[in-house]
Amino acid sequence: MIELLHLQKKFGQRLAVDDLSFRVAPGEIFGLLGHNGAGKSTAIGMMLGQVWPTGGAVKIRGHDVATHRRAALQQVGAIFETPVFYDYLSAWRNLEILSTYTAPTPKARIQEVIEWVGLTGREQSKVRTYSHGMRSRLALAQALLPKPELLILDEPSDGLDPEGIHEMRQTILRLRRELGLTILLSSHLLNEVEQLCTRIAILQQGRKVFEGSVAGVKSAHGRVALKTPDFAGATRLLRERGLITATAEERFITLADGCSTVEITQALVAAGRPVQGIWQHEQTVEDFYLDLVNRHRETMK
Repeated sequence: MIELLHLQKKFGQRLAVDDLSFRVAPGEIFGLLGHNGAGKSTAIGMMLGQVWPTGGAVKIRGHDVATHRRAALQQVGAIFETPVFYDYLSAWRNLEILSTYTAPTPKARIQEVIEWVGLTGREQSKVRTYSHGMRSRLALAQALLPKPELLILDEPSDGLDPEGIHEMRQTILRLRRELGLTILLSSHLLNEVEQLCTRIAILQQGRKVFEGSVAGVKSAHGRVALKTPDFAGATRLLRERGLITATAEERFITLADGCSTVEITQALVAAGRPVQGIWQHEQTVEDFYLDLVNRHRETMK
């Protein structure tokens, strides 16, 4: 559905996106992660034909965006940067006007997308009376107007309160489940990414530093949480005996190949060191992201 091939973008001497390649398969929700300035929005801008690449190519639905933009984006809906509406007009009238930029849209389709995003009953209200959450739902309604096969969403939950974030998450999951949409989203809300996405790519200074499945990230084995009064002394003993290979944050240990938590406990107890708790730690996307970014920063020093 989406294919980026050695994509590059320079702004003057600054390399904003550097040799970026990945594919998004039909039907998946793909997350694009990275800190502010990592290149996420620039990459999305190139996918939508709003930013011209310095090198490489973007293909959507098999069409090159640079040479066949109309065909590539014909069935693509997007929320990119801050959506702008006519505040003095109703949501319905806004959707009518915005739809004419591409093709006239039947009233039945406008009503359908209003129902999809949960604005039924407020479609005739002026947009200036809308909360931030309602504006976000209206932006999603606009993206759904052309009956897209692909949705590209740049920070769809940005600025929403917890209830709004939950509602946006449920809507995105329902769109994928019931309409079979392919969805690419960028977000800095890592907990949301974990609950929404099937696969992720992480950008650091314009380069891809990771691509893989969320399930694979969460099931990464070997990291164990250890609670003991003297973590430093306990882990020093475990290292001397070759039972662990690494520690982190004064609470995590990485077991040596073939070692079990039972062996760790037995070794510490036999040495007179109390063990208050030991358990396999399920890595979150946030854990993985922060560890990866910090390690990458260290290598760049």
